Amino acid sequence: MKILIVSDTHGYDGNFYKLIKKTGTPDMLIHAGDVSGSEYELKAAVNCPVKMVSGNNDFGTRLKNEEEFEVEGLRFLLVHGHRDGVYYGTDRLLYKAAERGADIVIYGHTHVPSVEYDEELGIWAVNPGSLSLPRQFNHKPSFILLDIDSRGEPHFTVNYL
Repeated sequence: MKILIVSDTHGYDGNFYKLIKKTGTPDMLIHAGDVSGSEYELKAAVNCPVKMVSGNNDFGTRLKNEEEFEVEGLRFLLVHGHRDGVYYGTDRLLYKAAERGADIVIYGHTHVPSVEYDEELGIWAVNPGSLSLPRQFNHKPSFILLDIDSRGEPHFTVNYL
């Protein structure tokens, strides 16, 4: 199963459409917030299930602050991260995920891609960075492809446009 994980598009959707053209339609799209009013357009651009949450720049949206769901036996917690202090690290977010029984927590907000595994808790913390306003060293728009193998193991790849 190929899952496309994006965040922080901020209504600048050109790179999203380029990405879909480049990678094809995924089996699922996950957006970690700061959609800035484009939620319906992004959902319409892909013919697959979509999970999406609101971020700190999503005013007047009907998107939830958090989503919990399961895919192929893995439990996910999806948040934007601004309510969880992600600029100061992921500890608070990881403990929240542990309390909810999640295997993977996906977040955005920092605009910097990151994939980390907490050995003690057995939880992945995954941030795809930003497709529109990247802040990491190379300033390239980033996204993550998640492949869940036949054993139910997740494999994350950070990619750049």
